[in-house]
Amino acid sequence: MIYCFDLDNTLCHTDGNDYQNSIPIQERIDVVNKLYDEGNTIWIDSARGGTSGINWLSHTRNQLTDWGVKFHKVRTGIKFNADIFVD
Repeated sequence: MIYCFDLDNTLCHTDGNDYQNSIPIQERIDVVNKLYDEGNTIWIDSARGGTSGINWLSHTRNQLTDWGVKFHKVRTGIKFNADIFVD
């Protein structure tokens, strides 16, 4: 199964567009990691930069890695199509 998770205010607390200071929500990250470990495909999708045009991809990948989030794909600026979307 493909699961697609929104990032800001789903897997982390983010105040407005202050992405540098987002705070991970560990209980939710644990759910994502469990789904990953069970063999599901995990996509992280964020509209970061969709309006501003700023490329947040590298920063977002680094945050996810630092927070220990297991994922297959991540993208910013537009949203994926998935079987299950958690937003």
